[in-house]
Amino acid sequence: MVLTIIGVDVSTCTRRVKVVLFEKGVDFVIKPVDWSTGEHKSEAHLAKQPFGQVPILDDEGFILFESRAIGRYIATKYANQGTKLIPDPKDLKAVALFEQAACVEQADFEPYVSGIAVEKLFNPLRGLAGDEDKFKKNVEALNAKLDGYERMLTRTKYLAGDVSAWNSKNIGLSMSLTMPATR
Repeated sequence: MVLTIIGVDVSTCTRRVKVVLFEKGVDFVIKPVDWSTGEHKSEAHLAKQPFGQVPILDDEGFILFESRAIGRYIATKYANQGTKLIPDPKDLKAVALFEQAACVEQADFEPYVSGIAVEKLFNPLRGLAGDEDKFKKNVEALNAKLDGYERMLTRTKYLAGDVSAWNSKNIGLSMSLTMPATR
């Protein structure tokens, strides 16, 4: 069965899931959500995603939301297919490093990249002016966080240790979609 992703192509969260699907070589279809009509706030959508967000995974009736949870689910379900994105669950230290990198990405990277994306990508798409002060504050904060990433990468090849992981790909995706040439 082909997985169904309910989402919007411009959404970084939908793209995050698509990166995992492509890396694992998993067939999927996108069922688009029309933000302009408020479809994501409809009762049908809210029954699957109570916060009215995207993406949503439908795997033969198993419904899952939150892009990071979906990514881990796919990486685990298709562990023996495509690129290895998460460590063997029996390797406690590798799992701990993966979880550390996942936490760092979510707390020390994503909020600033998202803030940059809102001001330079999403607001203009909505016909709104971006707030240059918010943009600059997010860039400044992100640059400080990237210095921490540099320190992490002096000890290991990738953020999650010495094996390429979904966290590193997620960060690369986010940066390629939203970062201006600031460094």
